[in-house]
Amino acid sequence: MRVLLVDDEPELVFTMAERLELRGYEVDAVTGGEAALEKIRSVIYDVAVVDLKMPGMSGAVLLETVRQENPRLPIILLTGHGATSETEETLEDLEGKACAYVFKPVNIDELIGIMESCAKD
Repeated sequence: MRVLLVDDEPELVFTMAERLELRGYEVDAVTGGEAALEKIRSVIYDVAVVDLKMPGMSGAVLLETVRQENPRLPIILLTGHGATSETEETLEDLEGKACAYVFKPVNIDELIGIMESCAKD
């Protein structure tokens, strides 16, 4: 499975990429929405895991853009901001556009299960 990880926290995204690679996944990791779009436009991914809150292009904007260009790419939204009213409103606005929503810190085995499930759909 080929996976794209997008998070503005370099330590998190590159550590997660390393852990997935050790489990046999092909992983590209980027730290922003614009870099993610470049990757998505040039590489075929089975699933993308995208941080919701990022400076510049947010995960929500990235999701909306990808839905227009590549509606079949399963996207898992990742957030570290807990169940705040703002986060809940954003997730409600994106209802049906993301394959799943995951809160940080995420257990890598749980993430893998969600990725596998989303890639099959």
